[in-house]
Formats: sequence, structure tokens, C-alpha cells
Amino acid sequence: MDEKKVVYITGGSKGIGKGMARYLLEKGYKVAISSRNATEIEKAAADLGKIKADILAIRSDVRKQEDEQHAVKTIMDKWGRLDVLIANAGVGIFAPVEELSYEQWNKVIDTNVTGVFNSVKAALDAIKKSKGYIITIASLAGTNFSPKGTVYNASKFAVVGFTQALMLDLRQYDVKVTTIMPGSVTSNFNDHIPSAEDAWKLQPEDIGQIVYDLLKMNPRALPSKIEVRPAKPPVKN
Repeated sequence: MDEKKVVYITGGSKGIGKGMARYLLEKGYKVAISSRNATEIEKAAADLGKIKADILAIRSDVRKQEDEQHAVKTIMDKWGRLDVLIANAGVGIFAPVEELSYEQWNKVIDTNVTGVFNSVKAALDAIKKSKGYIITIASLAGTNFSPKGTVYNASKFAVVGFTQALMLDLRQYDVKVTTIMPGSVTSNFNDHIPSAEDAWKLQPEDIGQIVYDLLKMNPRALPSKIEVRPAKPPVKN
């Protein structure tokens, strides 16, 4: 790249977010990552900084529009541009609806849906100026529903719908928009601790490679929705 492009990844302290950041740093991008936990995001940036120095840690809670506005301003102040937004931050709560509390419902919707909106709104002017790319990380739960998944399914169906409508709104500005819908990924999602037993799953860097391939694709082509799943999951007895 003649001029290093700038990527902003929400939920970048671990899991898919950190894996995408690692992959894109290795490919020569400047990467900003955010999390609502200041200690975790600084730790992640220190680790990723061992690859390249083009990493920026930002404390931001995507549920708060002012936090995301500040995050984008921080990026613009440092690097003067923003080419790619990856709205990745998300949480999962799974319970039968009769056991699901209002607080749990609001936490998932505010993070997974409103958080994506807040990130897009904050980054939009910069992305339109750079004729850049907006990518949301949804889930196969955005097309396949499951027991105990009322709020998580609702949030991911919403992200898919939001992103596809956004794509129609922005493509006349030469801004590309894609949603990636992963299946099982080795990550810290829902308090999971990765182990050797996760080897069959998608790895966070696999999602990073998909992002990279999207960014390098011919401008005339737009894969607006991508489903990706493990090639060979274990057989259930």
C-alpha cells in the first residue's frame, strides 16, 4: 500500500477482534482497537505492538454514542483518516425467555445493535471521505435460530438487516458495506476459554483473512453478506 490505510475495530481486546487486528497489522494496515475495559485494551495493544507499532488502543463503550464519537476523533487526530470500520463488539446471553431479565435483554440489544449503529454514525463522515469500507460481524445466529436464543438471535438478525440496508444507502457514495456471519469460532465469547479442543473451529485470524480479501477485492465486486463456518465440525452422537 502506498499510504497505509487505517482500520478501526470495536471489541478488539480479545477473540475475533484481536485476531482481525493481528492479521491486518501483519498485512501493513494501521489498526485502532477499542474496548470498554481500559486495562484489557491496553494489554491487547501492547501484545499486538510486538508485531508493528501501528496500533492504537482506545477505551470506548459502543453503547454510548459519545464514546464512539471520541474514538473516531482520536483516530483522526492521530492518523488523519479512517478507511475501514469493523463493528465487532458484541455480547451473548442465552436463556429461555421466561428466565431472561429486562436488564439482560437491554445489555445485548444495546451492545449488539445500538452499538453497531453508534459506531457507524460516528465513523460515517470519515468513511465517506475515504470511500472506505464498513464491515459488521454478525453470526450464523443472524439466520439460524436456536432454543434459549431469543435475545441473541434478535440482535444478530437485526445486525444483518441493518447492514444490508446500510449497504443500499451507501454504495452510491462508493462506500462498501458487508456483514460477516461466522459459525463456531475459537474465542473468549460468552466467557469461553480457548483450548486445544477448539482446533476444529474457525480461528480469529480466519475472519481477519476474510476481511483482508474483501479489502483487496476489485472495486466493482461487493460480497454484501458472507456466511462462514468450520469445514469439518465433529460428528454429534
